Amino acid sequence: MERKFSFEKITNHLVTSGFYYPSSEIYGGLSNTWDYGPLGTLAKSHLQAIWRNHFVRPNPNMFEIDPAIIMNPKVWEATGHVANFHDPLVDCKDCHSRYRADKLIKENHPELDTDGMSIADMQAELDKGGIKCPNCGSTSFTPIRQFQMMFKTYIGVTEDASAEAYLRPETAQGLFVNFKNVQRTQRAKLPFGICDVGKAFRNEITPGNFTFRTREFTQMEIEFFFKPEEDQKWFAFWKDECLKFVEKIGLKQDYLRFRDHEPNELAFYSKGTTDIEYFFPSLGWGELMGIASRTDYDLKRHQEYSKQDLTYLDPETNERYIPHVVEPSFGCDRLLLALFCDAYDEETLPNGETRIVLRVEKNIAPYQVAVLPLSNKLNGEAKKVYDSLAEKFDAVFDTTQSIGKRYRREDAIGTPYCVCFDFQSLEDHMVTVRDRDSMLQERVPIDSLKNYLSSKLEEKA
Repeated sequence: MERKFSFEKITNHLVTSGFYYPSSEIYGGLSNTWDYGPLGTLAKSHLQAIWRNHFVRPNPNMFEIDPAIIMNPKVWEATGHVANFHDPLVDCKDCHSRYRADKLIKENHPELDTDGMSIADMQAELDKGGIKCPNCGSTSFTPIRQFQMMFKTYIGVTEDASAEAYLRPETAQGLFVNFKNVQRTQRAKLPFGICDVGKAFRNEITPGNFTFRTREFTQMEIEFFFKPEEDQKWFAFWKDECLKFVEKIGLKQDYLRFRDHEPNELAFYSKGTTDIEYFFPSLGWGELMGIASRTDYDLKRHQEYSKQDLTYLDPETNERYIPHVVEPSFGCDRLLLALFCDAYDEETLPNGETRIVLRVEKNIAPYQVAVLPLSNKLNGEAKKVYDSLAEKFDAVFDTTQSIGKRYRREDAIGTPYCVCFDFQSLEDHMVTVRDRDSMLQERVPIDSLKNYLSSKLEEKA
């Protein structure tokens, strides 16, 4: 499957336009760490708002919380992260470059399924001698060793084992440990969900590919609880809901697929996991989100380790049981990157000029409208139009360079509508509204501009 534009071209545009900046750039940066610039920050907040509007706000049985990033370290003992949250690490014996063994094998042998491969199987592949170091070409590697992916920190003034804690590697456990709190304070009855949007941290061996794999990332996560016998019903329901969501945010169906995990990939407690994957330019298929049927594993583990009762008293049957759960987990940063890859376009105009257009979904674009006075003499009156629109929309007021260059600049960052205030506007109290995708222009009364834009923004990009 081919893509029209390379990953490098798209990401370079995003950096030079102000969606992302290399983190700590004035100090030389830090391996594949990125800051969100003004445009990226707006787009990310819009994506999260659409997620909330789809999954949270319409559902009275969905409760959003904001758990702490640093939790009691016993949480991670209960979940098995302390003992088992590792990546397989190898070093090239010649150049000392460091790699994840499964990724290294996959790069050399794309036909192999490394997702469910054991450490012994990976070691056997390396021992065959056909795997080459991407840096120097050597086929000589150290034995695979397990690398702890959680970031360790310390609480208090001493740095010893008694003060050890971790930055959370996922947001989900903050939802599980608050199950009883939410159920009690919100008087929640099954089925109900607990969700959050927040940062997670993983000490990746080889972060890379822009914001696709970083050590710090944002998750939008749901834990949906229900009666034990209803796993299949709710797993199917959430697969459908997640597909509706990716359609709503405008991802192209040609580059999406469901991938059901093979039995050897599944955790022993799981009744099924499905990933929604996207075909990235130059990178190929990559996971955007996962829907996992986790049964009662997490609540049971936390009940066992905390010695607290996490059962649910069913008011209909008067039974006590530990609910089962389906987890739809979304990678916010990857979703946004996929949207930008989908949206980037270039077209040649009749005058031979190349127009860059970011055809991102209108309500995800950083700005929904740009107000552009035709002349600096009109700035005062045009600013009144901007002030009115900024009460309802994310808007930008741009007075620099010619009107044509300003149109191109707004096209390139995805602004769906530009409002040109000209000298005629002083007389007829109308403005020219220009559409990003078609470049068609329409004269609209200033008094009805808000309603006009609202109706347009409800349409799909």
